[in-house]
Amino acid sequence: MTDLRQGRPRPRRAPTRVQPAPGTLEVSRVAENLPFVLRTLVGITALAVGANVIGVIVMALLIGAINSDVSSHQFHVILTTAIVLLVVSVLLGTTSAVTVQRRTMRWLLRGDPPELEDAQRALRMPRDMAVITTVLWTLGAVVIAIATALVGIPSATVVPLTGSIVLAGLSSAAVTYLIVGRVSHPVARLALAACPPQHAPVFGVRWRLSTIWALTSGLPVVGLVLVFTAPGGADHLVPVSISVSAVALVVGGLSTSLAARAIGRPLKILAGAFAQVAEGRLDVHVTIEDAGEIGLVQTGFNQMVDGLRERDRVTDLFGRHVGSSVAAEAIRGGVTLSGETRDVVAVFVDITGSTALSREMDPREFVATLNRFYAIVVDEVDAGGGLVNKFEGDAALCVFGAPVELRDPETAALRAARHIRNRVRETGEVEVGVGVASGPVVAGQVGTQSRLEFTIIGDAVNEAARLTEHAKQVDARLLASGDVVARADEAERSAWTQTGSTVLRGREVPTDLWTA
Repeated sequence: MTDLRQGRPRPRRAPTRVQPAPGTLEVSRVAENLPFVLRTLVGITALAVGANVIGVIVMALLIGAINSDVSSHQFHVILTTAIVLLVVSVLLGTTSAVTVQRRTMRWLLRGDPPELEDAQRALRMPRDMAVITTVLWTLGAVVIAIATALVGIPSATVVPLTGSIVLAGLSSAAVTYLIVGRVSHPVARLALAACPPQHAPVFGVRWRLSTIWALTSGLPVVGLVLVFTAPGGADHLVPVSISVSAVALVVGGLSTSLAARAIGRPLKILAGAFAQVAEGRLDVHVTIEDAGEIGLVQTGFNQMVDGLRERDRVTDLFGRHVGSSVAAEAIRGGVTLSGETRDVVAVFVDITGSTALSREMDPREFVATLNRFYAIVVDEVDAGGGLVNKFEGDAALCVFGAPVELRDPETAALRAARHIRNRVRETGEVEVGVGVASGPVVAGQVGTQSRLEFTIIGDAVNEAARLTEHAKQVDARLLASGDVVARADEAERSAWTQTGSTVLRGREVPTDLWTA
C-alpha cells in the first residue's frame, strides 16, 4: 500500500474494526427507527380520518333533519362541500400535526432520548391533534354556512346548521384525542421514560373523563334536540333520530372503551406489580404510561421500589459488617448507647504463628488464606445461631446468646468450636487455638451517635482469650472451661474429656480444662 499524501509505502498494521462515521451512524439509526415512526404516523392519520368521516356522517344526518324542505340539489351542494372540506382538512391537519410535532419526529427518527421540552411536546400530541381538528371543523362550519346561504337555504336554517357542524366537530375532536392518545402510546412511553411526571396536571382524570363524556355522549344528545326542534314535517324525525342515536351510541361506546382502557390497563399492571413486591420481589419496574395522576402513581411506585432495593442493600451491607442478628436488633430497637447484662458463651479463635506466616507469604496470598479461615468460622458460628462479633487481624471473637437469645448456647458453642477446629485441620493451611468460656457480660452498642459498634464486655471474653493461649500448646488445639461443658447437653458432653485445671493469667481461681 502507498500513502497517497506522502507518496511512500505505509507499514502494514493489524486489521482493526472500522467504526462508522458519525453521519453514517445517524443514517443507520434513522433507517432503523423509520418503520416505527411511519407506522405511528399512518395509524394516527388513518384513525383521525375515520373519526372525522363519522363526524361528516353525523353532520349530514343533522343537515337533513334540521330542514326537510332542503332540495336535493341544495343538499348535494352542501354534502359535496363537506366532503371537499374533509379532504382539505385531512391534508391541512396532517401537515399541521407534522409541523407542530416535527421535533418529536426528529428525536424518534434519530433514536435519541428526548429533552424535557421535547418530551412535553410529544405528550401534547393528542391535545394538539384535537385542537387542530376543532379549528378545522370550525372553519368548515363557516364555509358551509356561507355555502348554504349561496344555494338559497333560508337564514333560519343556517344557525342550527352551523351549530350542528360545530357539535359534530367537537365530537370528532374528542374521539381524535382518544384515538391519537391510544396510537401514540409508544411515543408517550418513550417521552415519559426520559422525563417522568413530577406534578399533578391542572386537568386531571376527573376533568378529562367529564370532558370526553360531554363531547362524545352529551353533544349527540344536543344534536337530537336540534332534530326534534327543527322546523319542517315530522316524517323525517324517526329515521334520522335512529341514525343519530346509533352513531351516538357507537361514538360514546368507543370513547368510553378507550378512556377505560387508558385508566384500567396501567392500574391493573400496578396492582400486579404491588403483588410482586408484597411477595418480596424488588426487581419490578413499571413503564410510565400517563402524564397525569396515573403517571405520578407509576413514578412513585418505581421510586418506592428503588428505595426498598437501596434499603435492602444497606441492610445487607450493615449485616455483613456487624452480623445479621445485630443488624436486625439495631433496626428493631434503633440506636442506643447502652447495654444489657446477658449470660453468653464466648468462643475465641486465633491462628498460631500468624506473624511468621505474614512474613513468609505474599500479602495477597496471606489475606486470601485469612478469608478462607474466616469463611469456616462464620459458616459454623452462623449454623449454631451465634454471632461473629469481631475479626481481630488473625483472630475472631464469637458470641452465643447475644444479641439473640439461644435455648442452649453452651451446646451450640461447643459444637461450633469442634467443627471449626476440625475443618481448619482438614484444610491444612493454618493451625489455630480455640477457647470456649461462659459467664455474664454486658452486651450492647458502644461508641457515639455517628459511629456505633456492638460489643460484649465481661470476664467470659477474657477467659476465652486466655484459654486460646493454652489451647495453642495442646495437641487438640481446643480448650473449654468446665462450666460450659457442664451446662451442655449429654450428647455434646460425651465428646469432651477433662485434661486438668489451671489458673489463667489475671485470675485467682483455677479453671477446669476440657478438650475434644
